[in-house]
Amino acid sequence: MNFLKKNRSTLVILVILALLFIPQTGMPIKVFFNRLIAFSPSEIELEEQTTLQNYNWRVTDLNGVATNFEVSEGNVVVVNVWATWCPPCVAEMPSMQLLYDTYQDTVDFYFVSLENPETIQRFMTKKGYTFPVFTTQAKFPEALTTSSFPTTYVISKKGNIVMNKKGAADWNSTAVHKTLDALLEE
Repeated sequence: MNFLKKNRSTLVILVILALLFIPQTGMPIKVFFNRLIAFSPSEIELEEQTTLQNYNWRVTDLNGVATNFEVSEGNVVVVNVWATWCPPCVAEMPSMQLLYDTYQDTVDFYFVSLENPETIQRFMTKKGYTFPVFTTQAKFPEALTTSSFPTTYVISKKGNIVMNKKGAADWNSTAVHKTLDALLEE
């Protein structure tokens, strides 16, 4: 009994660590902590912004309908590269859904996952998300190439990458709304 009293905090830490490695408990715990640290993304300074030179990118929606990203040239665009198995991705999805709900008629949204459509559709249905999800076999445009999940880009009508956020963020923040509203006014 003395051993337990002396080592209680160590045992609690070990239990928490063990829970993180069990998929059924690990994912919700990781999502929770990612939501705690998800802050509003900030704009890239104008002189540091890059411009998307090539919009030629073939993507396919979950129904198998192909489209080319070129249809969004000249529009304000949000591109989110994500995966269903990624805790930071899952953590930011509720704020992404709220952002989509607000701007779906004025901003082009591309939620791009490299997973198979059935896996994505199960996730979308389970969570009740309605934002447009795409898969791609094509190479990403150079300016949108990433190896981090999630990565989100906000692109102006002129093709400037105004936001480039790696990791979970609060996308339904006042700052993001102000940025999108300003970009839509340009």
